[in-house]
Amino acid sequence: MSKLILTHEVSGLGSAGDVVEVKNGFARNYLIPQGFAVTWSRGGEKQVEQIKAARVSREHATIEEAQHLKQVLEAATVKLTVKAGEGGRLFGSVKTSDIADAVAAQGLGSLDKKKIEISQAIKLTGTHEATVKLRDDLVATITLNVVAAK
Repeated sequence: MSKLILTHEVSGLGSAGDVVEVKNGFARNYLIPQGFAVTWSRGGEKQVEQIKAARVSREHATIEEAQHLKQVLEAATVKLTVKAGEGGRLFGSVKTSDIADAVAAQGLGSLDKKKIEISQAIKLTGTHEATVKLRDDLVATITLNVVAAK
């Protein structure tokens, strides 16, 4: 088992600044090369405080602000225009950065693409859903309308 300090949020594992123990292969082959974690050390404990402070500053300032953003996001339908071929199949798939850009373009607010989760790859036009973790205790569901570019 490897002891690591997470530098980014990893779904199902923890948030930035958390100290976690994972299997050696998961740490060596995925978390560390992707930049999601660094190995734990006594000196690294100082990093934990800095990472947590940065995470808090990136979170939406107040719970009221986050709840307002949740209401706005859940009330709206976000339109994504993408290149598509025959039968509505997309060239590629919709990424979390595409969703964040579309939300900002429609004036609904700014989202961190790392906080957006798509349950299954979006490869067809139509209506889809994605979730956004606004705070540790607040999740919003976004309705996406994926349409083909003309």
